[in-house]
Amino acid sequence: MAEDFSNRDGLIWMDGEIIPWRDAKVHVLTHGLHYASSVFEGERAYDGNIFLCHEHSERFIRSADLIDMRMPYSAKELDEAKYEILKANDLTNAYIRPVAWRGSEQLGISAQDTKTHVAIACWDWPSYFGEEAREKGISIQTSKWRAPMPNTATTNSKAAGLYATHTMSKHAAEANGYTDALMLDYRGNVAELTGANLFMVKDRKIITPDPDCFLNGLTRQTVIKLAEEHGIPLTVETVTPEELTQADEVFCTGTAAEVTAIGKIDDTSFTVGPVTRQLRDAYESLVREPAKEQLNPQPIISRNSSHFFDIT
Repeated sequence: MAEDFSNRDGLIWMDGEIIPWRDAKVHVLTHGLHYASSVFEGERAYDGNIFLCHEHSERFIRSADLIDMRMPYSAKELDEAKYEILKANDLTNAYIRPVAWRGSEQLGISAQDTKTHVAIACWDWPSYFGEEAREKGISIQTSKWRAPMPNTATTNSKAAGLYATHTMSKHAAEANGYTDALMLDYRGNVAELTGANLFMVKDRKIITPDPDCFLNGLTRQTVIKLAEEHGIPLTVETVTPEELTQADEVFCTGTAAEVTAIGKIDDTSFTVGPVTRQLRDAYESLVREPAKEQLNPQPIISRNSSHFFDIT
C-alpha cells in the first residue's frame, strides 16, 4: 500500500507558522480543490543547500501570477521559509514541496475574495525513479494525451490543473509495465515526460524540444548550461517521434528526476551512453557545490540555436 502523506511525523510551514505535519489541513470547500486554483514547486536540498532556491521561489510567484492568484509572500520570504522548515525537520538532503492555493472564503468560478494560502513541506526522498534506472534507464510509453496549445492553458506555470493529463498518462504507462509516459505536444511532436524534460543525443550532439507549450524546467536550463560548459553541441528544435527513435541516447531532467537515462521508448531500446553519463555526473557535482557557486540559469529561448544563457 502506498504511503499516506497525511499521516507522517514532522513539521510543515503553513501560512507563516510551523505546525505539526498531521495538522496541516484545508477545508473540503477550498477553491483550490474544486477549481484547481493552485500552483506548486518541487525543489531539492543537498548538504543543507536548496539548489536554485531563489529561482524556484521566483517561478512559484510567477506561476501564481499566471493564474491570476496573488502570492502573499516575496521570493526572499519564501526562501527563508524553506530553509526554516528544512532546519525544523532536521533535514539536509530532502525534497521540498511549496504549494499555494485559493482558500474556502469564496466558492464559485470567481475567486476575488479568496485568500491565497501557502504551505511548504519537506521530506527525505533519495531517488525519484530508483537506483536501478542509473544503469538501465527508465522505460516510457507514448501517451494518447497531448500538451495543450499555449493559448489554451498557462503552459509556462506549474499550475496543478495542468497535471491531470499527466497523471492519467502515467497511470496508463504503469499499467503496461512502463516507468513513465512521453507526452507529445498539440502538433504531435515530442514535448516532455509527465514530470521531466527530455533530451536526445545523436552523433554526440544534443537536441531538446522547444518548450513553447510546456514548462521550461530549471533543471533543463541548468543541464543546457552544463552542456555548453563541457563543449557538447546542443540545439533546441522540433523533435518528431520518429526522430526520437533514431537517437543514440535519450535522457530526462527534472528536480525530482535529476538527470535520468531513458532505456526504452515504446518498443525501441537505448543504452545509457557517454553524454548522458557525463552530464549526469556534472549535475550531481554541481548541486553539491556551495550555493553561491551554483549556476544561475537565465534562459534565452531560441529555436535551432546553440546559445541559450546569458549569465550575469
